Amino acid sequence: MKKLLLLTLLTSAITLTAQTDQRIYDIIDAVSTERIENDVTKLVNFGTRHTLSDTVSTTRGIGAARRWIKSEFEKTSAECNGCLNVFFQKDLVKKGANDRIVKDVEVVNVLAIQKGSKYPNRYIIMSGDIDSRVSDPTNFTDDSPGANDNASGMAGTIEAARVLSKYKFENSIIYMGLSGEEQGLFGGGGIAQYAKDKGWEVIGIFNNDMIGNITGVDGTVSNVDFRIFSEPVPPTETEAQRKARRFYGGEVDGISRQLARYVHKNVKQYMPEMNPMMIYRLDRFGRGGHHRPFNDAGFPGIRIMEAHENYTQQHQDIRVEDGIAYGDVLEHVNFKYAAKLTAVNAINLASIAWAPPAPKTVKIGGIVEPAAKFQWSKVDGAKGYKIYWRDTTSPTWDYSRYVGDVSEFVLKGIVIDNFFFGVSTVGENGFESPVVFPNGIFR
Repeated sequence: MKKLLLLTLLTSAITLTAQTDQRIYDIIDAVSTERIENDVTKLVNFGTRHTLSDTVSTTRGIGAARRWIKSEFEKTSAECNGCLNVFFQKDLVKKGANDRIVKDVEVVNVLAIQKGSKYPNRYIIMSGDIDSRVSDPTNFTDDSPGANDNASGMAGTIEAARVLSKYKFENSIIYMGLSGEEQGLFGGGGIAQYAKDKGWEVIGIFNNDMIGNITGVDGTVSNVDFRIFSEPVPPTETEAQRKARRFYGGEVDGISRQLARYVHKNVKQYMPEMNPMMIYRLDRFGRGGHHRPFNDAGFPGIRIMEAHENYTQQHQDIRVEDGIAYGDVLEHVNFKYAAKLTAVNAINLASIAWAPPAPKTVKIGGIVEPAAKFQWSKVDGAKGYKIYWRDTTSPTWDYSRYVGDVSEFVLKGIVIDNFFFGVSTVGENGFESPVVFPNGIFR
């Protein structure tokens, strides 16, 4: 009888771990390469989208671009019976805020919020940048098509809204177009502060900045590689948390890193043809993106982008020099690849939006014992919990065990000193929260 019970439990655990959801495959299939190409082309045709460019014209400049983006979100909302709340969020940035702000400018972001049914104040976000630039970051009059940087990410965000608006989620999703990125991350900073002022619980942000190039400046060509940038630990950690890391580990296990691992795992499961590369760095070397202001505010955030950049096509005046064609123009964008990375975002937005919240507290024990012990805070609406562990040098959660609807568990025969551990929440629908690294100790 005991053997039969054990076999039943093991079978249930394996089934829960291995199951997939057909809706995720449907989301992948629904992403349209043609619509993304049309949207990138439309954004390029505004001539320039520099943050300081024309805001009055209906055909040129960032004003026309953001009004068009808002109208596309509104069309999507109309098709889902008003499921999106679409609006502008604005902040005035004064001349001299930095050397790229050469006149007073209103930095305007476009938001489309799809409210969750059960946890409406919990938000998972996808963002693209509206603005573009040429070689001189203060040149706001010359043509700056910004086809890849970042019409590709903006088009992907618009497309994700079209696809996911067909579904209902327990958590809220925000689709965002951010301005002011090239002038100093002002759009992201404004929204991060707006979120704090509104008391939003931001589960995470997927910052999409350049998702359309497959030919690197080094000659590498790949339509399956992409990078996930994430910082190791939050900049908001306390001195007590820093000291705890010294003794208990966690140098590569901050909230943004767990978000990156979540995306990596989900892509490996549902899009095995893709090669997600986790980069253990906030962003490219010496460069920045719009997830950083959210990280600065204490929110988890990552950058999803192409793996092989071509620097002759970024922040460049359109010209031919020494036989090299410079400029971020339309013909360099691979729309099928942009559609793939849009699908990467969409399936992870959906998976997190369908999942219950993660445990607030996870405590670990088992010092000088032949077992690892866990206690965690229970989550309303959870079916159960899963314990993850990995070698201390592994970048991914390689082992897991579903333990049911309990608030504590002992992993017998697992020595605490040899692994890192975490706990996720599992919903009735099988979707999981991101893993929570232990934030407490017990004996």
